[in-house]
Amino acid sequence: MQTEPILIAIVDDHTLFRNGVHALMSEFDELKVVFEADNGKQLQQMLPKHALPQVVLMDINMPEMDGYDATAWLKAKYPQIKVLALSMFEDDKAVLRMIRSGASGYVLKESKPRELLEAIKTIVNKGVYINELVSGKLIRSVAGAGDSPELTAKELEFLKLACSELTYKEIADKMFISPRTVDNYRESLFQKLNLKSRTGLVLYAIQNEIFKF
Repeated sequence: MQTEPILIAIVDDHTLFRNGVHALMSEFDELKVVFEADNGKQLQQMLPKHALPQVVLMDINMPEMDGYDATAWLKAKYPQIKVLALSMFEDDKAVLRMIRSGASGYVLKESKPRELLEAIKTIVNKGVYINELVSGKLIRSVAGAGDSPELTAKELEFLKLACSELTYKEIADKMFISPRTVDNYRESLFQKLNLKSRTGLVLYAIQNEIFKF
């Protein structure tokens, strides 16, 4: 049980937004903001000067070093620090690229402060969080609630390939099956895992060690 405040850092090149998030998060007793940074380069400079954050709220599009590169650098140098992507983008490509870079969660900037707080707490306690708007009921699924559903060998093969850069058509070619059969595997997994996006499938695979980047 977390008793001390969760230490967080905010990395975003928009000063007003960053300051606003700082002010909002400072209202929660459960959190403590240890520093802010304009981009990944400044993040690198700030880390040795402050207490290490447990969670970094990371924007994606930033000058000098963007969120993808900054997240990958953090994962290599400070693997104990969790990254929560905080972005305007909700397309699967942006989400998947951040996850491949090492992010543990993804929240849209339009989210309410209370949801952001819960996302931070979920990442610290459970390891993964993704915005409801991005991938449905993912939190409950990846948190391992209940018994894991039984997946067929073909569904597992499809799930691993879904974690790659391949399109669904390319996955069908690689598995020597029709695109319609791939659609069937995808829909079957959505139903079994209570998910509704490819991002959700990827996070489920990572959380359950079916696939590792």
